[in-house]
Amino acid sequence: MTTESIFEQQQRIEDELRELRELLSVAQVVVSSLDLDEVLQDILVSAMAIMQMPAGSIALYDEATSRVHLRVHSGLSEKLTAKDKWLVKKGGLTHRILEEGHLFIVEDTEKAEFFNNPLAVEESIRSLIAVPLKIHDRMVGILYVDDFKPRQFPQHRLRVMNILASFAALSINNAQLHAEAQKLACTDGLTGLYNHRQFKSMLREEMARARRYSKKLTLVMIDIDNFKRFNDTHGHPQGDRVLASLGTTLRSALRDSDLCFRYGGEEFVALLPETGITAGLHAAGRISDAVRINSRRLLADIHPQGMTVSMGVASFPRDGEDDAALLKVADDMLYRAKNLGKDRTCARKANEK
Repeated sequence: MTTESIFEQQQRIEDELRELRELLSVAQVVVSSLDLDEVLQDILVSAMAIMQMPAGSIALYDEATSRVHLRVHSGLSEKLTAKDKWLVKKGGLTHRILEEGHLFIVEDTEKAEFFNNPLAVEESIRSLIAVPLKIHDRMVGILYVDDFKPRQFPQHRLRVMNILASFAALSINNAQLHAEAQKLACTDGLTGLYNHRQFKSMLREEMARARRYSKKLTLVMIDIDNFKRFNDTHGHPQGDRVLASLGTTLRSALRDSDLCFRYGGEEFVALLPETGITAGLHAAGRISDAVRINSRRLLADIHPQGMTVSMGVASFPRDGEDDAALLKVADDMLYRAKNLGKDRTCARKANEK
């Protein structure tokens, strides 16, 4: 054996050991958390370090809608990352990456005829690696690393990226399953809204935040009118349709920042952060109108008059200084609305005790 071949053998062994150390380090990082955002950030940082690339991103794939959603990114402009969702079109570059299922490498975008994304061209991306993230037969997403100059990529680095992709897909899948389990623990299975236990917890949190920052907070208690009679007449499956529909109606009638809960039975609650009594009553009006319209459409064949709701509204600090006091006022106002004939919203008068 020549001196040169011994040297080459030692070099190869050292390279393999270095790769193993890198893989161990990457594996420890990407499996160390069950928080999805943290997992994605760790994967992106590791991938950019492995390939020594100044920019990158991870987009998650939703098979049901055939869309990808950009979740984390680094080193890219706001203009490029502003488009955070896009449809995977058959024959397009994203579709090609997902379909082929292995590393997609572009060493110089100016020499690649298929590379014609105007935003990416304007970003001056000159080389990239797209890494499909797949577990079993399910595509999880795509990891991108980018550079602003043409690059040639060492094979041993690409091998590490391939193995990173396996760790990454597993970690993302675990984090998604964990998030789903957490969601099931705090949501109502029929309506998809937060459940009663979560309401108690989040009411305390929102009250503490409102008190700390001297913000207003409004609570709306909602009850479906004559729901028992409807159930007795049309059956529980139809009643479940009404309940599920109300969950969707509440979310559409309120802001993204508002919180909706199934309180129990046919009772629901909405928490409206940074909202006073006047805006809270306007929100209740939107809910009432939306319930009437949507339920008429839903029940046109069996109950064409639709459903109505009664509501009680209370606002912090106007109606109570703590969560128990606020909840009691809202509940009292709901009871008043029921007694006054239903299909209405009640709030305590400013000087009422």
